[in-house]
Amino acid sequence: MTGYILRRLGCSCLIVIGVVFFTFLLFNLAAGDPAAAALGKNAAPREIEDFRRELGADLPLFFGRRCRTEAFPGGETPDAPDSPRTLRRAFASPDLIAVCRLSDGAAVESSVPAAATEFTLPPGCRSAEFYRLQRNPFHSQFFRALGEIIHFKREFPFVEFFDFGRTITTREEVRSVIVRGIGPSLALMLPVFIGEIAFGILFALIAAAWKDRLPDRILVVLSVAGMSVSYLVVIILGQWLFGYRLGWFPLWGFEGVKYLLLPVAVGILSGIGGNLRFFRTVFVNELAGGYLRTAAAKGVSTASIYGRHLLRNAAIQIITRAGSGLPFLFTGSLLLESFFGIPGLGFAGVDALYNSDLQLLKAIVVMSSLLFVAINLLADLAYAWADPRVRLE
Repeated sequence: MTGYILRRLGCSCLIVIGVVFFTFLLFNLAAGDPAAAALGKNAAPREIEDFRRELGADLPLFFGRRCRTEAFPGGETPDAPDSPRTLRRAFASPDLIAVCRLSDGAAVESSVPAAATEFTLPPGCRSAEFYRLQRNPFHSQFFRALGEIIHFKREFPFVEFFDFGRTITTREEVRSVIVRGIGPSLALMLPVFIGEIAFGILFALIAAAWKDRLPDRILVVLSVAGMSVSYLVVIILGQWLFGYRLGWFPLWGFEGVKYLLLPVAVGILSGIGGNLRFFRTVFVNELAGGYLRTAAAKGVSTASIYGRHLLRNAAIQIITRAGSGLPFLFTGSLLLESFFGIPGLGFAGVDALYNSDLQLLKAIVVMSSLLFVAINLLADLAYAWADPRVRLE
């Protein structure tokens, strides 16, 4: 089993690198310049420079020595490109490289000494970009993204995990936001998760025991109806009926157990239909096995047949179903937390999306993927514990 675990850990590391790569492409290429989104069009060049350097947005994407700078106003030069144009340095900086794109498509590179306060564009320059040089070509945006997950340093404890920097909007440490949001998310999603699994198994056992009879048909119809109704409709209906009309529960906040009762009930009600259908199919297939008929012929009680033999042989499917929902215990529910004002990670993710806080969004996406990888590994180990016939080799 040790060899299997080591191989899976190696594969998991490759999966994490792949997730970081695609997350990097999504947030660093498709999202555009974070400085423009956070600071606006009228920000000072020095302010833009400092913001990009803090986020690493000035670094090359994968490999290179050139880092983008705002020491000189670059960009397009549509007005009179055939005549010389002089740019003034916005702030002190080391030696720079100027790359000018000419009208014929050629690129001209020029050195800009640190002491120079002005730079004259060559005739025919359509656009200009300025770069500072760095020593380490591997100091790039992609390797910085990997370093946010695990970072090695010289002082104790020598390794640092999950340092995603600061949020763009509030300038708070992303790690602090995540730690603060895990508690409310667990308080909401843990009872929802347990309720969905427990009630799903219970009603599925009832449906399987009375297969093709009235209790089974009623439960199947209710489960299909529950799966067909939108999650959003259940939330709004629950808030309107039990919160607004009857006044049994508060509609917004996170100040005690009473604030969690309604969202937990809504979450269980929305998820129980899918679990019931899944577990019913599993149990019906298991009931068709000869070992249960043999146990019944030997006089084993019905409770023992269903509770000991049936559930034990269906443990693989139960673990698989439960494992797919475990990561959401930590990342929370976007809809439940947003509609009920629960300050978990789901609520923080929606707020970050509205405010274009790419740092926090990226951290939540990466943490979610890491949880999925880790829980899939734990589920495979649980298979061997639940079924002795499973060999992890």
